[in-house]
Amino acid sequence: MIVTFPPQPSACGAVPVPAQANRQAEPMQAYADACNALSMAAYYLRQSPCGNVPAAMRKTGLALAALRRLNAALVQGGAA
Repeated sequence: MIVTFPPQPSACGAVPVPAQANRQAEPMQAYADACNALSMAAYYLRQSPCGNVPAAMRKTGLALAALRRLNAALVQGGAA
């Protein structure tokens, strides 16, 4: 016989996030990811003497992916 128990709050007091709140936070997270990736790309390009171009290109690609996620989230949410 298998006994199942309802989920209990964790010791740190974290409460499960409802799916609706997660959908609302998704565009904000994508925007933050894009900003952070572009900031890191600029940092890599400022490094002396000639910058870290491969790392900057990789971070720029990550920023583009985050912007595409943001666009998809906004179009899917009807806020386009």
